[in-house]
This record gives sequence, C-alpha cells and structure tokens, in this order.
Amino acid sequence: QVQLVESGGGSVQAGGSLRLSCTASGYTYSSNCMGWFRQAPGKEREGVADIDRHGSTDYADFVKGRFTISQDNAENTLYLQMNNLKAEDTAMYYCAATPADCASLKFGYWGQGTQVTVSS
Repeated sequence: QVQLVESGGGSVQAGGSLRLSCTASGYTYSSNCMGWFRQAPGKEREGVADIDRHGSTDYADFVKGRFTISQDNAENTLYLQMNNLKAEDTAMYYCAATPADCASLKFGYWGQGTQVTVSS
C-alpha cells in the first residue's frame, strides 16, 4: 500500500504561483509513475502531469509552459510548480501513483486532494 498526502493548495490571484507537494509513504518503491490530476466542480477529473521513476515527464496541453512536475526520490515527495495561474486552473488537485507505466493510466493510489482557487 502507498499513502499519499497532498499539501500546498490555496487561493491566489490570476498570474500568481503555487507549489503543490505530495508526500508518499508505505510501499513507495512500487510506484513506477506518479502524477497530478485535477477535478473542477461539475467537470470530469483530468490528468495534469506525470513523471516516471526515470524522471521522464508528460504534461497536458493546457499546462505546458506553466506547470512543472518534479520529484525528490530521497524524500519520497512529488511536486507541482504552478506558475501564471488562470481562473480555469481552479480545481481540487490530486496526487496519484501506480506501479505500472505512466501510459497505462492505471493509477491505483490516490491522495485526498488539495484545493487550488484562482481569482481573476
């Protein structure tokens, strides 16, 4: 089992920045891929970015150039640096992990989420 705990959400004005963190504990070495997802009220959950154990990253088009995913393997922590935030980035952000490849999208471990609110 892998436990994931997100932090770093909050309220910012458009154009501002936030850094989300996700600390993993438990069977962490089973996590081949970790990712960030988000879900806005009334909308489906969508993938934001992911990173595999080798450091290869992938981003949704709507965050490319603004968000950066990174990980500190020694600290078992995943990060999401969010710059130039827009009102449409407002959502609950979730951290997720999977022992499979990122392309499988089989994320079986999820955090409880952290709220990001961007005011225009």
